[in-house]
Amino acid sequence: MKFSTEELMEGIQSGNKRLIGKAITLVESKKTEHRVQAEELLKKIMPFTGRSIRVGVTGVPGAGKSTFIENFGRLAIAQGKKVAVLAIDPSSSINKGSILGDKTRMEELAKEENAFIRPSPSSGFLGGVANTTFETMMICEAAGYDYILIETVGVGQSEVLVADITDVFLFLKIIGGGDELQGIKRGIMEMVDLIFINKVDQDNLQKAKNTKLELKRALDFIPPKEKGWKIPVLLGSALHNEGLKEIYDTITVFIDLKKKTGRFDEIRTHQAEKRFEYWVQEYILALMKKSNAMEEAYLMHKKNASEMVSNPSTEAKLFVEKFLSKENNS
Repeated sequence: MKFSTEELMEGIQSGNKRLIGKAITLVESKKTEHRVQAEELLKKIMPFTGRSIRVGVTGVPGAGKSTFIENFGRLAIAQGKKVAVLAIDPSSSINKGSILGDKTRMEELAKEENAFIRPSPSSGFLGGVANTTFETMMICEAAGYDYILIETVGVGQSEVLVADITDVFLFLKIIGGGDELQGIKRGIMEMVDLIFINKVDQDNLQKAKNTKLELKRALDFIPPKEKGWKIPVLLGSALHNEGLKEIYDTITVFIDLKKKTGRFDEIRTHQAEKRFEYWVQEYILALMKKSNAMEEAYLMHKKNASEMVSNPSTEAKLFVEKFLSKENNS
């Protein structure tokens, strides 16, 4: 059944999870008619967005991200908050939803009336990595969710994408996972706002304390991301709900600091500008490939670049010049 923009809007504002899901599916769709309605819907919900706290959660596979998100989400709900979980799944384009494993692991959170869990597939409009996550987040905000928790797969481009659309970037670390200090990329360390060493128990407590000390020393060599904020390194166990309240309180302090200094709104503005630039590139590329002649030219220049017939930047320049020349003569 096709829903009108008004019906979807009403469903979002009333917290109807089925219609929230339908709205997200519409935004993720590639079909032209869906894109027209999606743009109309996104325009209507804009006045109701921007009030949530957006938290990105990353860590190597096995760091306990799903358990952390489930129990942190339940803690936030106990504090009177509504929680939406968006999980970036790069494999969803292949097997159409391996993320269901995460949804199964979050079954207790899924039972909560004030929780909403949704995969954010990498096979969205015009390709790219989870390229509608930002728009999905807008829908969840308009539905009144106070916390948006975005889980990354823990590798590659998704970290950059999530850091670019969130207010807090949380890194989950485990002891003895083969990713000790030397294995932690500087890039990740420069993006994080908070580190949580997970799966800590009596057997590895001393190791966890040593790792915490090493991390704090390493962070001293990295320029602070936010003035007046020294990145906290906290210990605990998401499985046993240890350390989660401390994280919740630390996030609150961090957001308050950013708002007090004006950085909160400044970063939100910058993030919106980056989304604008991203979509400009996507739409221009789609327009360039629309006609058969231009698609052939695109594939030819792309082939020249991939086979290193000439420099990729040169091939890109030649293709864009060809496209602009065609547009000016048409």
